[in-house]
Amino acid sequence: MEEAPPRPPPALIACLVATLLLCSLSFPALAKSSPRPITDGEIREKKNACYADIESGLWGWKCKSSMIEKENCALRCLSPVCYGLIYESDPLEEGEKDFVRAQEYKYCMHKVSLGESLDGVKGAFDY
Repeated sequence: MEEAPPRPPPALIACLVATLLLCSLSFPALAKSSPRPITDGEIREKKNACYADIESGLWGWKCKSSMIEKENCALRCLSPVCYGLIYESDPLEEGEKDFVRAQEYKYCMHKVSLGESLDGVKGAFDY
């Protein structure tokens, strides 16, 4: 008579069952929710949270040293990826109003929220 193969430990079986259960619950939820671009209201809400963090000192003294430093830090806080792409090589300076880069940054945030490639974001609003 052949010997039966060894049985896996009960803890391993429980772990596998839990993993399968979690996966079965996760995938339908992912299929139902489609990505959508971040709204202006969500951006505003997140930026206000960044301002609060800056004011509390979480971002260090430099971020509180001037209004423009605070703005650069808030943009970095809001989206490090978009800040790096749009502003990092040339941060905002005192008195500067750069509407083109502001549009690029917002466009970048929308693409990030959708999980899309950021190719073509920089320079997308150059006329």
